[in-house]
Amino acid sequence: MPSRSSLPLAFGLASLAAANPFARSNSGPCDIYANGGTPCVAAHSSTRALFGSYSKGLYQVKRASDGQTTDIRPRWTGGVADGSAQDRFCSGTTCLITRIYDQSGHGNDLTQAPPGGAAQGPASGGYDNLASATGAPVSLNGQKAYGIYVTPGVGYRNDRTNGVATGNSAEGIYAVLDGTHYNNKCCFDYGNAETDNNDDGAAAMEAIYFGNEPGYGSGAGSGPWLLADLENGVFSTNSATQNTNDPTITNRFFTGVLKGNSNNHWALRGGNAQSGSLNTFFSGPRPSGYNPMKKQGAIILGIGGDNSDGAQGTFYEGVMTTGYPSDDTENSVQANIVAAKYST
Repeated sequence: MPSRSSLPLAFGLASLAAANPFARSNSGPCDIYANGGTPCVAAHSSTRALFGSYSKGLYQVKRASDGQTTDIRPRWTGGVADGSAQDRFCSGTTCLITRIYDQSGHGNDLTQAPPGGAAQGPASGGYDNLASATGAPVSLNGQKAYGIYVTPGVGYRNDRTNGVATGNSAEGIYAVLDGTHYNNKCCFDYGNAETDNNDDGAAAMEAIYFGNEPGYGSGAGSGPWLLADLENGVFSTNSATQNTNDPTITNRFFTGVLKGNSNNHWALRGGNAQSGSLNTFFSGPRPSGYNPMKKQGAIILGIGGDNSDGAQGTFYEGVMTTGYPSDDTENSVQANIVAAKYST
């Protein structure tokens, strides 16, 4: 039993934890992946730190009035992005998101995507547009932050990465997305893509796709669906057909998971990012012609591997790991996401 002198301190810590649920937490999604033996090699989020010890920039914004930039950091170490700092910096003008920092320490930041084989971007030099910094306001545990609101023509990329899976090496990917913001164009992706910005054929990619683009694999109903963009095909199972176990997504905040190993096996999992657990939509062998994989290790957000830039969607957070995460590890990550309390 605690002494009387320790009771005020104990109650004080309890009150602090209640007011700030992350204040005493030393665990983020990437800490969970590391504990599971599949550490993050890329970690991107505009809404929160993905490591319990992370306190540096989450993303950079540039304001139109004078071209100045600033980094938006967590409010506290391991915490939610300081949306109020962005509001102050961008007051009276507009801001664009110019860089999404990699929190993993591998230097895999995402910046304005260059032109590619499918699209010359609409911005200067054929580059894609940058996202508005205020397009996707959101709340995490009652703290204001902003997501990355992708409209057609917006895209981010890194073609010179460090540590990202190549060839047939195993990896895991998750992303938290807006389940209501999508279209049927190619391709709202997050994940592993070609380093030359061209379509280099089947198995050159392994990326989360979200939308209801017709003509490839699909899920139940009319979509949107969580699918895997493996290049020259978007799949929900081991063939370009319908998978009725892959549901139409109706969640406002959605967690999508894609993973593949080096033994001709991959899986799609997903769930409500506000409550509950992950469900497995598919787990099995790769489609014909996709084993072994020929991944190149670039990272894309909001576009296809060849810079197909007609899609739309909203990205809040996501990571890429080395190795094939276990279901138990991903279930713990999902619990961490739910505890972040995303809301509008």
